[in-house]
Amino acid sequence: MLPDPTVDTLVRELDSAFASGRPLPPFSGRIDGFGTATGYQVLRRRHQQRVAAGARRVGCKIGFTNRGIWPLYGVFEPIWGAMYDQTVQALPGGRGTFSLRGLFEPRIEPEIVLHLASAPRAGDSPAQLLQRVDQVAHGFEIVQSPYPGWKFGTGDAVAAGSLHGALALGPAVPTAALAADPLAALSTFTLTLSCNGEARAQGVGANVLDGPLHALAHLVQVLTAGPPDDQLQAGEWVSTGTLTDAMPLQAGQVWRTTLQGLALPGLSLSLTH
Repeated sequence: MLPDPTVDTLVRELDSAFASGRPLPPFSGRIDGFGTATGYQVLRRRHQQRVAAGARRVGCKIGFTNRGIWPLYGVFEPIWGAMYDQTVQALPGGRGTFSLRGLFEPRIEPEIVLHLASAPRAGDSPAQLLQRVDQVAHGFEIVQSPYPGWKFGTGDAVAAGSLHGALALGPAVPTAALAADPLAALSTFTLTLSCNGEARAQGVGANVLDGPLHALAHLVQVLTAGPPDDQLQAGEWVSTGTLTDAMPLQAGQVWRTTLQGLALPGLSLSLTH
């Protein structure tokens, strides 16, 4: 583990990069042994400072739950980070605009987002977690990499907030209204992602660790081993990972989704500078 002064230095580097828009070289290329555990040291310290500055955690994002993209990025395990009231934007009616200002090489990820009516417990199965989820929404997570060209190690990605930039959150639907069998439907539904009217990618619920509830079960187990502040709470949202590869973004684009097999509305997001 890293000594506190080193953690503080890395936090300042990240804060400076995000404030200035100047990218920085990955920590793993210049600090021996910098990996997942040390990445979470930096992530937790940055989280403490964000909360002290007035941010409120509204949930967690899980990254790299889609095993199909692991070889593309060289990350071979799921990671997690916090989402804040400052980084979640509602899309009333499933439509809205989003500014890319201040984001590093932003990409878009279509995701399923789960709302917790009660705090999950370690060992909860996907079926048990379904009873704790009262609402489900579809969202676009906007991810970003302060490391040039999206080249980084797992610890680097974690340290940078697990690459969370923002979440554009569509309308929520009661879990029971998703399908006749919500547990099965969350793993078998399909999604089409298009840009400016052209289909760009397709995904299925099972892409995210066999389904969004399975991804949530994984996160619960991981967080159980961490400090109390990590644990998920009632009222929080969990964004469960991208159903397709993350697609690069440019101002002027309009991204849309359609879903089949799940009673969730598709989204439309127009990008601006």
